[in-house]
Amino acid sequence: MLLSDLIGTLQLAVGPVILISGIGLILLSLTNRFGRIVDRTRQLSVEYRNTSEADQERILQELEILTVRAKVIRSSNFLAVLSVLLVSFIIIGLFGSALYHFTMTYILSILFISSIISLILSLFLFIYDLDLSLKALWIELPKGLAKSV
Repeated sequence: MLLSDLIGTLQLAVGPVILISGIGLILLSLTNRFGRIVDRTRQLSVEYRNTSEADQERILQELEILTVRAKVIRSSNFLAVLSVLLVSFIIIGLFGSALYHFTMTYILSILFISSIISLILSLFLFIYDLDLSLKALWIELPKGLAKSV
C-alpha cells in the first residue's frame, strides 16, 4: 500500500469519525436523561411510602410514565450505540478495502444507510421521551395550571 493510498483512505474516514463524535454528544444527553429518570424514580418511590393515599395515586401515575420513559431512553441509547458501531464497521471496511484492494461499495452503503436509519429512530425516541416528560410534569402541576401549559 502506498502512502498516497493511505492518505486518501484517512480522508475518507474523517467523515464517519465526525459522525461518531456527533452521536457521542447525543449519547451523552440520553445518558444524562436516563440518570435523571432513575433519580426521579427513586425519589418518588420514597415519597410514595411517606404520603397519603390521595398523593399516592398521583405518584403512581408519574412512576408509570417514568417507567415508560426509562424504556424509551434505553431503546434510544441502544439505537444510537448501534449507529456508532455501524459507522465503526464502515471505517474498518474502508481501511480493509484500501489495504487488500477489493471493493466493498455495496456493503459500506448498506452499513451507512443502516447507521443513519438507526440514528433517526434514536432521535424519534428522544422526541417521544420529551413528550412523556411533559406529561409527567402536567401530573405534578396543579389542575388549573396544567391546562394552561
